[in-house]
Amino acid sequence: MEGKQLLRVYNTMTRQKETFKTLQPNVVKMYVCGPTVYNYIHIGNARSAVAFDTIRRYLEFRGYRVDYISNFTDIGEKLARTAEAEQISVAAVAAKYIAIFNEDTGALNIEPATYHPRATESIPEIIAFVSDLIDKGYAYEVEGDVYFRARRYTNYGELSHQPLDRLEVGASQRTADEETARKEDPVDFALWKAQKPGEVAWDSPWGPGSPGWHIECSVMAGKYLGETIDIHGGGEDLAFPHHENEIAQSESHTGKKFVNYWLHNGFVTIGHDDEKMSKSLGNFVTAHEVLAKYDHQAVRFFMSATHYRRPIRYTEDGIEEALNEVQRFKIARANLLYRRRDAIAGVDQQITAAIATAREQFIEAMDDDFNVQNGLVVLHDFLRLMNNYAAEEIVHLDSIIDLVKQLETFLSIFGVNLAQEDHLNSDVADLIVQRNVARAAKDYATSDRIRDELAAQGVILEDTPQGTRWRQQ
Repeated sequence: MEGKQLLRVYNTMTRQKETFKTLQPNVVKMYVCGPTVYNYIHIGNARSAVAFDTIRRYLEFRGYRVDYISNFTDIGEKLARTAEAEQISVAAVAAKYIAIFNEDTGALNIEPATYHPRATESIPEIIAFVSDLIDKGYAYEVEGDVYFRARRYTNYGELSHQPLDRLEVGASQRTADEETARKEDPVDFALWKAQKPGEVAWDSPWGPGSPGWHIECSVMAGKYLGETIDIHGGGEDLAFPHHENEIAQSESHTGKKFVNYWLHNGFVTIGHDDEKMSKSLGNFVTAHEVLAKYDHQAVRFFMSATHYRRPIRYTEDGIEEALNEVQRFKIARANLLYRRRDAIAGVDQQITAAIATAREQFIEAMDDDFNVQNGLVVLHDFLRLMNNYAAEEIVHLDSIIDLVKQLETFLSIFGVNLAQEDHLNSDVADLIVQRNVARAAKDYATSDRIRDELAAQGVILEDTPQGTRWRQQ
């Protein structure tokens, strides 16, 4: 593992930072709750995907292999309602919105999971899991429904740090009177639900029905990662009841610890009151809408440049500021690459040492529970180093390449890929730098000629106080 610093992560279970130790050397088994695929994801949903992609990228940077599983819930009442509204099958709804999810997350440069299992792929395993809980006395059947006896699991409420009596009141408020009457205890939760008219169902020992929401993730995490995993992640709203219930049913089933580190990301808020963005409140903006309106790199950087546990306030100004940041990275990179034409062979040892120092400082910052804000302080200092070197009278070719590669490595952890996003070839990038030089020298004839030349190639320039932006027409 690179560096002497030990990675520490904040564990929701213990409410403190802990030294990160994996079950297998240099391998991270990581499960992150994915979407219910019945509609477009909003920016709040996308925040979780971005947060844990950033964490995954840093772990890979630190030398770990990350076995990353993120599920699709492709059954349930929400999909049934969409199917009825759109006059298509539930399977068609799932296929449609999985494709849209992949399109949106691809635009955000989120790496695909090692595998994206669907709940419908694990029905036999879910039925076997529920049957085992019944056999062990942790679950019971009522009129085709199967419920988990929450009080039977002695540590219930440990993750959310809530006493059982408070959870009981909350459970009574969340469920309908009819369902509460069927339960032995209001805090009990569904493992299997009897089929309702029009719903997709599977045969089971308790009659036709479908899985409860919580059981899906327990089964898929165990199926693809094993009975105990390193990291389980998701939005902070999932800590209770979803993750609490996952722990209870998983550990009752296996007799083993389910998860070593619980990580939860903060909400995206919107409006003057910083209200949580959610579909139920009707105050959401879909990722699809945002990505159609703004530069993809800027949206990704806007979402990954805030510490994962902190809330993000969604504003257009925030995305505009992120766009300016990305533009500064692009300009620094282009300016330095332009100097290759007059660089001398070899390496500048001072630059080599400065790169090594920056790398160590970045690791020190990020090893503190993935502290991207402190990591960005290092990155901004590194940007100044690049700009200062680009202005030196004598520069070394190898040092230019080393600086650019290190910048790209740092930014890749934030999901920003300058080489991929920059569709301009090196000749066009050089023309932009030449125009900046001409403008600085007040050689407006040359500046205008280059602008017109680029426009003829479909490259549109926008001069801003932060530098020259470019986009293809």
